[in-house]
Amino acid sequence: MTLFLGIDGGGTGCRAIVADATGAVLGTGSAGPSNIVSDPDGALASILAAAGAALGSHGRLDDLHAVLGLAGGNVAEAVETLVSRLPFASALVVNDGVTAVKGALGDDDGVMAAIGTGTIFAVQRAGQIREIGGWGFILGDEASGAWMGRRLLAMGLRAIDGFVPGTPFLDEIFAELGGAAQIVGAAPGMRPADFARLAPRILAAAEAGDPAARRVVDDSVAEVAAAIELLQGGETLPVVFLGGLGPLHAVRLKHRWPQRAALGGSVEGAVFMARRRHEAGLGR
Repeated sequence: MTLFLGIDGGGTGCRAIVADATGAVLGTGSAGPSNIVSDPDGALASILAAAGAALGSHGRLDDLHAVLGLAGGNVAEAVETLVSRLPFASALVVNDGVTAVKGALGDDDGVMAAIGTGTIFAVQRAGQIREIGGWGFILGDEASGAWMGRRLLAMGLRAIDGFVPGTPFLDEIFAELGGAAQIVGAAPGMRPADFARLAPRILAAAEAGDPAARRVVDDSVAEVAAAIELLQGGETLPVVFLGGLGPLHAVRLKHRWPQRAALGGSVEGAVFMARRRHEAGLGR
């Protein structure tokens, strides 16, 4: 039997699906982090554990034709090293943004806006994918939860200096975090997830009318709209919103472009790609 493996992996965990030639799911599995750049040995162990759990008793690992959508899948040296160590019948490693697009859209044309702790945007036209964003927290990830949290704290510092008016919400957050000096001292060691924890409270404060929170949300929506507009290229393609902050933007931008629900997630997209590759005679 020809079997297909889809993997979706990153810094927090790894998910796997094994399917047959019809696309029917035979098993699923999960394992630990799979960052192929920072921890290649740990990533390999997680990938094999998740694949083994998904495969179960349906065959052997060397029966599997695999596509792996991984954070770091665009780092050529890390990819080459990983592929040389995989036991599968065939393997293609791509950035997880690619498998997310395929999971969301299948073969259809459309735009994907994935907005969570980070962000990535992509368009698919006639099977060709173009990604923008996803440059990481330090230099990018506009409109993400981490970006919103950082922007709010920066706005609070500007309010202290007198550039913008202070608000009750800014005062509340700064008091909780120990004041300006404590926040500035802690900021270099904060991870994107630490900043992103403020996002739900920013949304609630914006809904309640706080001017600073509303400004952050409005700026976030403007960034998302600009990214989608760029990818549309003058067309009116359907948009799929993903991630924890996707619903916010789906509501705020519902009159700009048609929207559709995602067909599946990144791991489903990886299985879809594996089957398509086999049908095209690749990786045999």
